[in-house]
Amino acid sequence: MPDQTTLSNLRDHLEGERTRLRDQIAAMGGGEGLTYDEGFADSGAVAAEQGENKALLNQLNEQLDEVEHALAKFDKGTYGLCERCGQPIAEPRLEAMPATRFCIDHA
Repeated sequence: MPDQTTLSNLRDHLEGERTRLRDQIAAMGGGEGLTYDEGFADSGAVAAEQGENKALLNQLNEQLDEVEHALAKFDKGTYGLCERCGQPIAEPRLEAMPATRFCIDHA
């Protein structure tokens, strides 16, 4: 299990990531209010852009959910424990993927 300094650094990283993701989602209008020129001659390009934006927004929301889940585990005192086997997740894995839910054996 990581020491308190490492855990504090990981929590700070996750909180920063949460802020960054929320800002990106907000900049995209949270999926609401995305406007496109309906009169644009190439409706296929507009449809493609809409699809790309929706996919990106879904990906950002999924990342945010994972980060918030990890931060909730800090509050419960279960951060750093594999959700499958309950064993500690190796520190290098947590540093590489702070929001991970599983140890390497159950990834």
